[in-house]
This record gives sequence, structure tokens and C-alpha cells, in this order.
Amino acid sequence: MAAAWPIAAVARMSGVTARTLRHYDEIGLLPPARIGSNGHRYYEERQLLQLQQILVLRALGVGLTEIARITDDQVDELEALRDHQRRLLAERDRLAALAATVSRTIADLERSRRDGTPMTSINRPENLFEGIQPADVERSLRDFPEHAEAARRTTAAMSPAEVEAGQRERTARMVRLAELMTAGHPADAETVQSHVDAEYRQLTALRGVPVGEYLAIARSCTGNDQWRAVYEAVAPGLAAYQRAAMEAYAAARLG
Repeated sequence: MAAAWPIAAVARMSGVTARTLRHYDEIGLLPPARIGSNGHRYYEERQLLQLQQILVLRALGVGLTEIARITDDQVDELEALRDHQRRLLAERDRLAALAATVSRTIADLERSRRDGTPMTSINRPENLFEGIQPADVERSLRDFPEHAEAARRTTAAMSPAEVEAGQRERTARMVRLAELMTAGHPADAETVQSHVDAEYRQLTALRGVPVGEYLAIARSCTGNDQWRAVYEAVAPGLAAYQRAAMEAYAAARLG
């Protein structure tokens, strides 16, 4: 019989709670190799490889629905690992660019404060945004397939320059929201809500968004690892602030 590990051992070695593993089983994402007469779940090497795949994709910000689709479509484990490696290397490069951007900005701010030189005369403003804008809007909307499809159709009709301009505009809005947060404006303040209203209008320009879906998008600001990382790269606490602002907007203006 193949080597098998009980759920407690798998939880310990992977860092995933037994409750999460049971949830993965319940939704059909990761059934155990077998269930013993005592009702305990046991996992073999194949399930451990599947769990590794799930955790790699989760670390890349992929939602469970999309992970299920990927694993259902997958036919070759080795090719899947190669694909994950490509994703990880791309993420490594993105994080390296982000780290370089933050380091450069720190140096520029220190120089500006020391010499009294305006920061933008040292560091071109567009350089502030390298590595922190979502490189692929469609990828960031995996948990919202209808909106992802609308975004795909829209970007397909745009030139590369227009796509890049849109990315920079989104990042600039995040920076503006961070400025409001840093200035101490509550998430439900009128200045913040006006900002969120502009975001909402751009969001719904792609397609109508029901209130429930809008609130789910708000929760993803903190619940989606990719989204949260982008917000937090702009300013610590910005993900939660964006979520609170959107929830306040929904309560006040969307009923």
C-alpha cells in the first residue's frame, strides 16, 4: 500500500489547518486518497502534490474557483509544475521591481528632505508606479468571471499604450486614496466618497454590477492576496481603507 499521511500530519507539514483541508475536500478541490474506518482522512503522495499546487496558486492570488478550473483542466502534473514555476518567476520579477521602486522612493524622499529639492525633480513621477500596478486586470478579477470577461473584451480593443495608461490611472487613484487616508479623512467622509463614486462609475462602465457583487469586490480588497499586496505596497492599511470606503458607499448610495 502506498504511503499515506493522516490529515493532522498533512496540516502540520503544510501549515494548512485541518479545517481548511476538510473544506477543500467538501468543495471537491482536494479529496483525500481514502477515509479510514475511523472516519479519518488519509492523503498519499498525489494529494500532497495537488495540495502544493493549490498553495502555490493561492500564494499567487488565485481564487479557489479558478484553482478548481485549473486543476480540472490539468492533464500532466509535470507541465503544471512548470507552469507554476513560470508564474512564480514572474511574481519574483514583479516583487523585485516593487522593491526597487520603494527603495528608490525612500532614497529620493531622504534626499528631498535633506536638500529641500522637490522629489519629482529627482524621480520622474511615473517611476513611482513601477511594479505596483496590477499588470493584468483580467487576472486580478478571477473571482468575478463576468466582470473579467467584460474587462477582457474592453482591453482587447485597446492599444498597448492605452492599456498602460489605464494601469497608471488606476495606480494614481490608489495613491490619491492613500493621501486621503494619511490626511485622516474617515472612509465615509464626502471627499473619500466622491473618490469612490468615480471608481464606481468606471467599474460599472464595463457592465452593471449588482450590490452584492460590489460588496464582494470590496471584501476582495483585503481577502484577495494579490489585491491586498498591491494596496499595501502603496500604503500600509490602504486595503482595509478601500474596503471600508466601498462598503460605506454601498450603504449610503446603493441601498
